[in-house]
This record gives sequence, structure tokens and C-alpha cells, in this order.
Amino acid sequence: MNGIFISLEGPDGAGKTTVLKNILPTLEEGNRNIITTREPGGSRIAEEIREIILAPENTAIDGKTELLLYIAARRQHLNEKVKPALAQGDIVLVDRFIDSSVAYQGYGRGIDVESVDWLNNFATDGLKPDLTLYLDVDTETGLKRVMTGANREINRLDLEKEEMHQKVRQGYLKIAAENPDRFVTIDASKSIDEVTQAAIDVIKERFPDNFTK
Repeated sequence: MNGIFISLEGPDGAGKTTVLKNILPTLEEGNRNIITTREPGGSRIAEEIREIILAPENTAIDGKTELLLYIAARRQHLNEKVKPALAQGDIVLVDRFIDSSVAYQGYGRGIDVESVDWLNNFATDGLKPDLTLYLDVDTETGLKRVMTGANREINRLDLEKEEMHQKVRQGYLKIAAENPDRFVTIDASKSIDEVTQAAIDVIKERFPDNFTK
């Protein structure tokens, strides 16, 4: 039995991490083991790379260094956690994956998107999610949530200028339009309960066999 690979994407403040947590009880009612993880991170070495990437004081990191660190973390995380889980038939839910690099370092930082795609493919051996839930929210709303969230860390990328965050969102919208079979866009400006339910509905519709006992 092949595993199911689902990624959650979105601009900062879209609510990905909360939605991922909220959909778990419903998914656990299905007939597969559920693995949740995140990028950058998800394994010990990848988490150590995460600390370097996102530390607010590491302002000397340029766009290409940032991209390569993400790619290194992705490769390690994939080999240690994602691929083994998929091989044993689990559902893997990941908070960010390859599309984040295209949106943030490609469109946001202005690095050639074809180069980002090549590096992603190199790191993942061509693996892509079966489904990507894209939580879309306008830049102003997203950044307001980031800065006012009680339990949310403020990292180096959060502190970027609003212009970059706008480029990231426009990049995501373009990626979603170019990958209609994989991407499903959810309006993340709605309440967290509505967004959670929308995500559950999409997953149940896409993978109905998982919920058949």
C-alpha cells in the first residue's frame, strides 16, 4: 500500500500550522497511520539547519545561501522521515515543502525559478505531494496575524519587508494556477473552523478510500 503525501502551503499568517493540528482528529478516524512534520525541520539535523535559517540575527544570509540551506534540510528530512513513512503506507502531512522554496526564494528573492525547481528535483528525486492545500490570505492580513499571534515565533523571514511578502503570495498564486491537479486553494481569510472544515472536505473527497473501514 502506497502512502499519501499531503503538503500545506501558504504565506506567513495563513494558519497552516493550526489547520494541520486541527484536521488531525478527523484524519485519525481513517484507516492509516498519520505522520505530521514540518519544513525546514522534521528531523534532528534538519531542525538544526532550521535554527540557522530562521534566526533573526542571521541577516548576513543571502538569497542563494538561504535556498541551499532549505534544500539541504529538505533532503535530510525526506530521507529520515518522509520516505520511510510513505513506504510503509502512512499519510504524511507536512507544513511546507517544495513550493515554499519556489514562492519564497524564487518569486520572493528573485532567484531563477527554473534553478529552484532543479534543486528541488535534485533534493527530492522528483517526489511531489499527492495533494497540496494552499491556504491563501492577503499580505496585510497575514502579517497582522503574525505580529499579533500570542504563541507564534517571529523569525527572520517574518521580518522581511511587506514587498517581499507580496511577491511570495503572487508567486504562490502562480504556482497554484500552474498545478491545478495537485493544488487546491482555500480562502484562509475565513475563520479557523471554516478553513479547517474546508481542508477536511478536500482530503475526504480526494482520498475517500482512507475513510472506508
